[in-house]
Amino acid sequence: MKSNSWWVYIIECQSGKLYTGISTDPERRFLEHRDDPKKGAKFFRGDKPSKIIFRNECENRAEASKKEYRIKSLTLKKKKELIAGDLSLLI
Repeated sequence: MKSNSWWVYIIECQSGKLYTGISTDPERRFLEHRDDPKKGAKFFRGDKPSKIIFRNECENRAEASKKEYRIKSLTLKKKKELIAGDLSLLI
């Protein structure tokens, strides 16, 4: 993994809900969401994160943000197709 890479990722919560975010280090960010209420997203206050189920490397923050926006606009069915490997949904 390149140190200057950005990633878009999807975390599945214990309830099955999906959270999409961006980071230079998705694993570190997952641990922050899970273990640190001050650094983690408010989204997880009532529903703990379970695991990272999707990650996609991006050239820069702008590309990661565009992909994040795209993923957040997808239906749950389409998000599951993306997670299953249909990367054409990011275009």
